[in-house]
Amino acid sequence: QVQLVESGGGLVQPGGSLRLSCAASGRIFSNNAMGWYRQAPGKQRELVATITSGGTTNYADSVKGRFTISRDNAKYTVYLQMNRVKPEDTAVYYCWYRVTATYWGQGTQVTVSS
Repeated sequence: QVQLVESGGGLVQPGGSLRLSCAASGRIFSNNAMGWYRQAPGKQRELVATITSGGTTNYADSVKGRFTISRDNAKYTVYLQMNRVKPEDTAVYYCWYRVTATYWGQGTQVTVSS
């Protein structure tokens, strides 16, 4: 089993920045992928960004150039630096971890509003 604990969500003004963190614990395998998905009210969960243990990244078009995903393999932690946020970035952000199985964090709320 793998446990994922997110932190860093909150209220931010449009144009501002926020950094999310997700720490993994439990049965961690070195060759894995981690990332972030989000779900806005009334919408389906969607990919935000993912990163492999080798550092290969993938971003949703809607966040390219504004969000940056990174990871610290020694700490089993993945980060999402969110810059120039927009009201449409408001959602619950979920940490994601995959080896052969997929695991999800409990989610952290991000609200972009003035």
